[in-house]
Amino acid sequence: MKKLLIPVVLALVGLAGGLFAGHSMKPAPEPEEGEAAEAAEAAPAPEPEPAPDAPGEYVKLDRQFIVPVIADEKVGALMVLQMAVEMAPDAGGSAPVFDQEPKLRDEFLRVLFLHAQSGGFDGAFTEPRVMDDLRASLTSTARRVIGPGVRAVLITSIIRQDI
Repeated sequence: MKKLLIPVVLALVGLAGGLFAGHSMKPAPEPEEGEAAEAAEAAPAPEPEPAPDAPGEYVKLDRQFIVPVIADEKVGALMVLQMAVEMAPDAGGSAPVFDQEPKLRDEFLRVLFLHAQSGGFDGAFTEPRVMDDLRASLTSTARRVIGPGVRAVLITSIIRQDI
């Protein structure tokens, strides 16, 4: 039974990630012709938008983060997370991340432990609001350690193993 648990969990996490990615990448519905014509007449011409930011560099942190989830003063589960840091193109690439990796890992673990202690990994821990809060905390921490060149911290995999 235990041999099947990890593959089943991985399959479910992969399925959930695929569904989330498909949902988030779905294009917005286009307005009907009548609505588009009315909007064009009523609204002034929009100012041109700035060009999207150049693609950044994704720096994968080599080792996983393992976070205990405490229940009734015992370890009830382990969370295993893999993360990457998105750096701006002019931020020096992967060098700032790897130069500060020990400090960055320590600060990330502080955030993850606090998240676990506050119940963030209990119940529906992959709920978008919960994950957005965790990503925001990790990104803020990475900017504090590495600098403003950090665009985002990406959680590339997350697994909960109940004990």
